[in-house]
Amino acid sequence: MADIEQEKVVGVLNRILEAELAGVVRYTHYSFLVFGFGRIPIVSWLREQANESLLHAHQAGEWITTLGAYPSLGIGELLDVHTTDIGAILRESLATEQQALEAYRELLTLVEGRSVALEEYARQLIQLEELHAGEVEKMLRKPGVAVAGQAGKG
Repeated sequence: MADIEQEKVVGVLNRILEAELAGVVRYTHYSFLVFGFGRIPIVSWLREQANESLLHAHQAGEWITTLGAYPSLGIGELLDVHTTDIGAILRESLATEQQALEAYRELLTLVEGRSVALEEYARQLIQLEELHAGEVEKMLRKPGVAVAGQAGKG
């Protein structure tokens, strides 16, 4: 890993760490705001997302220390739509997932062809974030709408 730009890589990893920690807080907070007949499965899904964010934070922190750097103690931006509307919560979640995807793609650009392990880590997280974004987009579609891009419309 000698030929990676370590300072840049660690900077992106610290941003990822902070964003994933914010995800833990955000998804946990969202889980408190769900009411109605669909509460139980939605709360479970949100708490699974919080646990996944924590796992991703652990992975980023481990990479930072593997590279001999100090993990950030900061936390990413905590957006809050101040509503119990599940659609608004999911749209906010989708926006933050897109930001996470950008950070993982930036990491991939920095390590591609330079570190197989970091490259595979970045690719794996990009895959997971893309799948997650796809699931959120499906959740935002009205029942019976199978066309992408129609999310939240109707």
